[in-house]
This record gives sequence, structure tokens and C-alpha cells, in this order.
Amino acid sequence: MEPLDPETARPSNSKITTTLGLVVHAAADGVALGAAASTSQTSVQLIVFVAIMLHKAPAAFGLVSFLMHAGLERNRIRKHLLVFALAAPVMSMVTYLGLSKSSKEALSEVNATGVAMLFSAGTFLYVATVHVLPEVGGIGHSHKPDATGGRGLSRLEVAALVLGCLIPLILSVGHQH
Repeated sequence: MEPLDPETARPSNSKITTTLGLVVHAAADGVALGAAASTSQTSVQLIVFVAIMLHKAPAAFGLVSFLMHAGLERNRIRKHLLVFALAAPVMSMVTYLGLSKSSKEALSEVNATGVAMLFSAGTFLYVATVHVLPEVGGIGHSHKPDATGGRGLSRLEVAALVLGCLIPLILSVGHQH
């Protein structure tokens, strides 16, 4: 059994897993940014850049707040923050270089930019459905039965979720590149 942090009642390695989760999230941001930069569509580049910038500061603030609350010393917090801050730019450069003109010729059968954007979007959907949705529905992220009897999402909420997932499909009908 893992030792629990007495203040947060979480396993002591939760600091590392929290940082790792945010680093993976930032790396997915980098994949999206690199894929957008490899296209010639300025509007896509701008939308992806603004979307990433709008949530990067709150994510960094949340990470630092969590690590401070968990009792990490400032030097270790700076190291965690540095890794988080470098994940998106590094992955963006790697993705951009991977999708460069010479690589695109080798991947001509596959729309590599689209696949990279889909990968990035898939990671966001995974985080939303596995980590965020259970918290919103009152279930919490636990594999044990909830003692308070959290009922989860209502039928209307599930219908709205499914409709939201189907809207991009509906909008893409008849739209081809």
C-alpha cells in the first residue's frame, strides 16, 4: 500500500502523476500547434494558437497551486513547471519537422496534418471523458463505489453530450476537401 500524504489524503506520488498528466496534455497542445503550423491556412494556425494560449496560464497556475498545496519545495516546483512549459514548444517543433515538405512526400497517401490534429483532439476527448466528466457527474475519479451514492449524469446531460459529439459529423456531411 502506498503512503498517503496526510494533508491531501492522496498517494505521495500524485505530485508526479499530476505533472505528468499536464505534460502529456501540453505535448498534445504542441502536436496540434505543430500540425497547424505545417498548413498554409493562417486561420487554423491562429485559432489553435489562441486556444492554447487561453488555457496555458490557468493550467500552469493550477499545477503550481497543486504542487504548493502538496508541500513541494520551490526549486522542485520550478522544475515541474519548466518541464510543463517546454512540452508544448518541443512537441510543436517535432511535429512541424515531422510534417515538413520532405516528410509529407513520404506520407502522401495519408493526410499527416489531419492525423496529427485528430491525435491531439483525441487526447483532449480522453481527458474530458475519463477525468473531467466523472467529476462533473458527481461520480469522482475512483474505481470504488461511491459511498454518497453519486447518481452520475442525467438523461438530458447524456443526450446533450451525444448531440455535441455528433454536431461535427453533421456539419461535415457534404463538405469535402
